[in-house]
Amino acid sequence: MPSALYVGIVVLYVLAMLAVGWVAMKRTRDVQDFFIGGRTLGPWMSAFAYGTTYFSAVLFIGYAGKLGWGFGIHTMWIVLGNTVVGTLLAWRLLAGRTRDMTARLGAITMPELLGARYGSKGLQVVAAAVVFVFLVPYSASVLMGLSYLFEMTLHIRYDTALYLLAAITAIYLSMGGYFAVAVSDFIRGIVEFAGVMLMVWLLAHRPETGGFVAATGQLLGDPKVMAPGLVAVKQVGAGSPLAVAIPGWLTLAALVLITSFGPWALPQMVQKFYSIRSRADVKRALVIASVFALFMAFGAYFSGALTHLYYGPKLPPALLGPQGPIWDKIMPHFITTTGLPEALVLVIVLMVFSASMSSLSSLVLVSSSAIAIDVYGAFIDHQRQPRRTMALLRTLCAAFVGLSLVIALSKPAVIVNLMVMSWGTLSGVFLAPYLYGLFWRRTTAAGVWAGIATGLASAFVLFPLWGADGVPLAGAIAMVLPLLVVPAVSLLGRPPARELVEAAFGPETPPETAAAPERLSA
Repeated sequence: MPSALYVGIVVLYVLAMLAVGWVAMKRTRDVQDFFIGGRTLGPWMSAFAYGTTYFSAVLFIGYAGKLGWGFGIHTMWIVLGNTVVGTLLAWRLLAGRTRDMTARLGAITMPELLGARYGSKGLQVVAAAVVFVFLVPYSASVLMGLSYLFEMTLHIRYDTALYLLAAITAIYLSMGGYFAVAVSDFIRGIVEFAGVMLMVWLLAHRPETGGFVAATGQLLGDPKVMAPGLVAVKQVGAGSPLAVAIPGWLTLAALVLITSFGPWALPQMVQKFYSIRSRADVKRALVIASVFALFMAFGAYFSGALTHLYYGPKLPPALLGPQGPIWDKIMPHFITTTGLPEALVLVIVLMVFSASMSSLSSLVLVSSSAIAIDVYGAFIDHQRQPRRTMALLRTLCAAFVGLSLVIALSKPAVIVNLMVMSWGTLSGVFLAPYLYGLFWRRTTAAGVWAGIATGLASAFVLFPLWGADGVPLAGAIAMVLPLLVVPAVSLLGRPPARELVEAAFGPETPPETAAAPERLSA
């Protein structure tokens, strides 16, 4: 299939997405419609929106390439964590409570939720600043992964692909907001699901692999060959008091932790819980999202592990640069040189494109809301000035895409590191305040401030000190430490005001009142 035809089909796909944005714009009347779809989305749309945001080009290009080559079949631990913890438990434990609490507090963003839950406008503004700053590199990593794929499959220059993708995202999202994203995600999710299954099946049945069972048996062989990253030991922070030697298995464990527990507090993921129609829909969405996560994560990581069977013990010269392997080009090269049918290559391109556009749209939407809703709205009621807030949201969507484009054009070393740094920092800031705020009435604003400071300090110290090799472990530490600090500081101070707690959880029913109906019925 000629590359011109490839491009033509992708253009038609883009036009279809823009049409969805145009239709969605006509039914987007206020900020709630633009940001959370008016809390009217059913289980299928909500589940697909969650899954397509979770798995982007960073997974299929960056993670599958670097981690598949480094850890081989052992990346199945990440698949297990992403499915059970990152999706199933997230929906089971968090979705219903989050939907109810945000509805009671009138919150539609993570910073708004924290500000209302703990009675602090300052907390809302600081949280918004963290969201805006640390989602920029994540968005850049998504743009980079997709541009590398377009460069090697559609033969569009990396820079040109970046400009095109940035423009498409800015226009499409500015029109329709979250409803456009959700409708498109449902369509894109179907493309992704079909594409990943077809990709894995054909890659696993190449002559070099011999099928799933044979391929798995080979990948479980000598770990020094099939999983060199698992047995490697990296020295980080040399010459400092925090110098450590990090074994490969610990790096893998840190990646499981970050990519599985981290999404629990990522604003772009939690947003999906605000918008679902009812608690009854949560149960159905849980099953749909978990099945989707299992197949997507397995497809990406298993395909990445298969690179060992195709390339042998060493990567070809085309994937080696002055500084070593070019991790972000492994999967595009693998897909385009294994002799897959050209039609399938196009399906894979559309699959990764779909996943990336969904993630990028959610990131841009959440980041623009950090200023338009959380900072601006902390001082001016956005519900009373919906037109001004909507105009600001749309303008900021375009501005955020521009910032991400600037970073992507500079080509940072490895897109996996960009994503892990973003996830680690955001989880370090939000996981403890969000979790304890949902389940523990005794959590205080002082405890939350201490947790945020701990997460940020850990990230700012450990990421630059340990460098690229220490990014996963540094991110995991930044995420875990606040979980210890928030309850400790909360217990040392005075309990939160009763009216704040009741606004979030509803009035607490006295034990004798709760028991009365049982005595009467008896």
